[in-house]
Parts: sequence; structure tokens; C-alpha cells
Amino acid sequence: ASKDTLLRAYTQMVRLREMDKILQNAQRQGRISFYMTCHGEEAIHIGAASALELSDTVLAQYREAGILMWRGFTLEQFTDQCFSNVKDLGKGRQMPVHYGSRALNYQTISSPLGTQIPQAAGAAYRLKMANKDAVAACFFGDGCASTTDFHSGLNFAATLGAPVIFFCRNNGYAISTPVTDQYVGDGIVSRAPGYGMAAIRIDGNDVFAVHEAVRKAREYALEHKAPVLIEAMSYRQGHHSTSDDSLRYRSAKEVQSFADESDPIARLQRFMERNGQLTPDDFAEIEHREKMAVIEAMREAERKPKPPLEDLFADVYDELPQSLLEQQRHLQDHLQKYPKEYQ
Repeated sequence: ASKDTLLRAYTQMVRLREMDKILQNAQRQGRISFYMTCHGEEAIHIGAASALELSDTVLAQYREAGILMWRGFTLEQFTDQCFSNVKDLGKGRQMPVHYGSRALNYQTISSPLGTQIPQAAGAAYRLKMANKDAVAACFFGDGCASTTDFHSGLNFAATLGAPVIFFCRNNGYAISTPVTDQYVGDGIVSRAPGYGMAAIRIDGNDVFAVHEAVRKAREYALEHKAPVLIEAMSYRQGHHSTSDDSLRYRSAKEVQSFADESDPIARLQRFMERNGQLTPDDFAEIEHREKMAVIEAMREAERKPKPPLEDLFADVYDELPQSLLEQQRHLQDHLQKYPKEYQ
């Protein structure tokens, strides 16, 4: 990687972590309803995103915000979505962190686990039928690999010869369920031979390893018109979400041990410092700059008005059916009856 590309990668990993810290605290303060962090998995996002092309369709889960960030999603767009304001691309109709962007070829996040896996097989098959020089990139966690959609999606992709990269973030936990209670076999990558699928396991905390694996997987998928499974070993340093307290099922000592030994940002810092690219003062300056940028974006997002109520009923039907018109009337009656409750 060039020095400029590496600096961009490091900066965005720091931006992602600062955004997570600040928006998680915003949720704790009651300013947004929900949040999920990517703490400890930043190398997966940036390493993978930097190896893909914008023409590659991304179908992610809910812990891959960095991929969207690398593609150009701004801090303003992230915070607008989390605050569900009038500038939110989803018009306030999605939970926070359920991002999506047609312009950046990033399909909107769905909460139910695994839905994106068979969808990715279909998207990749469409790209193949249209002779496009592009792949579908599907991201999910180890817990997602326990769903029936995992089997359906991988089997469809293998039998149809769909150019899709299935990227599993094995971060040790499916919410509170450790991997020791999820499977007896050798992780997720060992399942690939059963589908006749190429696969590789990598260090998910090494941004260079992630980038190279995804770059090679993309080349393979396009050349052979076939899917590839990547299992990236990492560790979820944060809680599953703001609805979770991970210290009820794992120790603070365990979390700190992984943070001390394998944190992806600390590892990249050591590499860049050793190679004379950045100094400790540079790291501190970047962190402060990104922190302030997130705070400013959040303050702006919080000041913006909410989307108009009419948007609740738009964008599904060309003409509203009678059932929705009736619901709309009920809502208007309710608001007129209790105006003070909604000021």
C-alpha cells in the first residue's frame, strides 16, 4: 500500500472508533435510541473495503459501518441516520446503525440474521448473467453462520457459480453465546469443502492480511465464476449493542487481554511508527481531529428536524391502499387528541 493509502486507512479506522465511542455515549444519554459499535474489528472493515471496487455490491450485517465509510459515507450521513432526522436517507424508518446507500452500492441493513446471505448469492448471480466485472461481498458474524440462510446462501452460490465473497467475522460471540457453544468443528472455514467452495482463514486484526485476502478472493471469484468463503478471526471488544451488558457473560480481564494483545489500531500504529510514517504526536493529533469532527456532525444532526409524518406511509405503494389511508387517519386523530405529548 502507498503511504497515502495507509494513512487514509489508519485515519478511517480511528474515525470509526471515535464515532463508536461518541454515538454509544449519546445513546447512554438518551439522545439516540440504539447503537452498535465495531470496537476491535476496524481492520476487517477497512482492509476489506479497500480491496473492493465501488461496482461490487455490498450486503452487510450491522457491524460493518467502516466499509460504508471507506466508500464515502460521511460523518453527517452516519449521524443523520442515527438521529433519524430529515436528512436521513432512510427517512427515519430504520433503527440506528441500519445504514444503506444506493449511491455507494451498499444494501440497507436488515436486523434479522442471515437474510443477506442468500440475497448475496442472487445479486452475484445477476452480475454473472449480465457479464459484469463485479462481485457481491456479503459480511456476517459467526452467529449468523448458525442460521439456515447460511446453508441456503452458500449452497445456492456454489451450485449457481455465483461470484460472491462470503466474509465471516468470527469475533468470538453471537451476542452472549461463545463460539464454544456454537459449533464443535473447526470454526466456519471448515464448512467450505462441503459446498465445494474455496476458502481461507485469516487474522482479522491485521489490516494488510484482510486486504490481501479480499483482493485475491475477488480475483478468484471473477476468474472462476465461483464463491469464496473468508473467515476472519477477531474479537468483539465492545458490548453486542447498547441493549447488552457483556460483562454478564465474560470477564473484564478477557476483554482487556484481547485489547492489549491484538487491537487492530494499536497494531497498525506500531507498524507505521516502526516504518517512520507517523509519530505518537501524529496519532494523538489524528485522534483529536476525528473526535471533534464526529462531535460536530452529531451536534448538527441533533439540531435537524425529524422527517415529515407523511413519510411513514410513502415509498411502498404508488397509491396508498384503503388500509393505510385508514391508519393515516387514525394517526392524525391521535395527534389532534394528544397534541402536548408530541410537541
